[in-house]
Amino acid sequence: MTNRFYGDFDYEHLHPSSKRSESDLRNPFQVDRDRVLFSNAFRQLQSKTQVFQSGEYDFYRTRLTHTIEVARIARSIAEYLNLSCERLRSDFFIDPDLVEAVGLAHDLGHPPFGHIGERKLNELMRDQGGFEGNAQTLRILTRLIYARPKEPKGMNPTRAFIDGVLKYKALYSELRNDVDGRLVYPANHFLYDEQEPFRSFVFGEQGLPESIRGKDFNSVKSIECQIMDWADDTAYSLHDIVDGIKAGFITPDRLREWGEEHERSLSDNQLQVLERLIEETRKGGFEPMASVRIGQFIHACSLQPCEGPLGGQTNRYRFKLTVERPVNDVCQLHKRIAIDLIFKSAPLQEIEFKGGRILEKLFRGYVDHGLGRHARSLNIIPEPFSAWLRNATREDERLRLVCDLLSGMTDGQALRAYRRLFEPEFGPLTDYH
Repeated sequence: MTNRFYGDFDYEHLHPSSKRSESDLRNPFQVDRDRVLFSNAFRQLQSKTQVFQSGEYDFYRTRLTHTIEVARIARSIAEYLNLSCERLRSDFFIDPDLVEAVGLAHDLGHPPFGHIGERKLNELMRDQGGFEGNAQTLRILTRLIYARPKEPKGMNPTRAFIDGVLKYKALYSELRNDVDGRLVYPANHFLYDEQEPFRSFVFGEQGLPESIRGKDFNSVKSIECQIMDWADDTAYSLHDIVDGIKAGFITPDRLREWGEEHERSLSDNQLQVLERLIEETRKGGFEPMASVRIGQFIHACSLQPCEGPLGGQTNRYRFKLTVERPVNDVCQLHKRIAIDLIFKSAPLQEIEFKGGRILEKLFRGYVDHGLGRHARSLNIIPEPFSAWLRNATREDERLRLVCDLLSGMTDGQALRAYRRLFEPEFGPLTDYH
């Protein structure tokens, strides 16, 4: 049965001239999903930091386990909405395969060492268009996902898939401001300027209303993107707390102190949730409670009709995802606790500091000795990036490729590269894995 929710506009590929095999039984969204799932960029997530440094303890979530959880939750939300929303029917529904594909892809662009990696690379690339995890995800999908000897190649995604991945659509230059004669660069939530053609592809020939400019682009999200965004919030607001409790960062006493400090800024519902969290943490029962809350977060979702900017071209912009207020309060409470008790803690700040230093030293080493005057006599950049750099014709392109190399590394790869180049006494010079 044909799903009338999607049309030719949604299924159109970035490169329409490319032809799929007629024997392929998968629909275009299933192809998008599988190309992400079987990619090296996806596998690399298994050794990238989610909260705690990858490999520190076996039971902590990595960026890969987080991504799998987001994809599963997103698919469950789509399936729940298809069953519960009277506006959706058996021949008019949100495609779970598309939503799952978006969930699997949403973190592909995150660099090693968690959020400090993203901030540090953005700082280092400030004058070359910045660095942003979501923008890097788009770059991987459209430019880097297939490594080739001479140059990398992107996949050929559908419009609906690219749109679902793009949480942010404002360009770097659109968010850069001139304040009293001083340029202020965006910290996050942007696309690279050279990605404007992909944004234009998402919008199609009709484009967007003239009223949408600058940061307003970031409010333009398809229903699949909205579902992924809430699934992401669900996963990390619950599971970061689980890992924080197991790691000893969150204890009943610390929660009590935190609650007393922030009592005035918490709603009655949040105060009640905090009391139960303290009690469950004391009894060691928060993880089962978190599993129950996943279902609550899913069932709190509903659809509301809306007049989206692309509503005339696709049903993906004719609906808005709404979440029940009490459940959203729980999500916001958990995020605040995770930030204050985990991410701002001294041990994690020390790890972040070290990760940032490693990335900065590698970046400057690769630029100075891989691109500078020593490049011909001292080739320290591994293949295939070394070949890609030789074929690049512009300086900004070469710097972006160095950034690609670093952002694609796992935590362990970055640490081992640092030790080989700057601290050889810590390990054998032949450790290239």
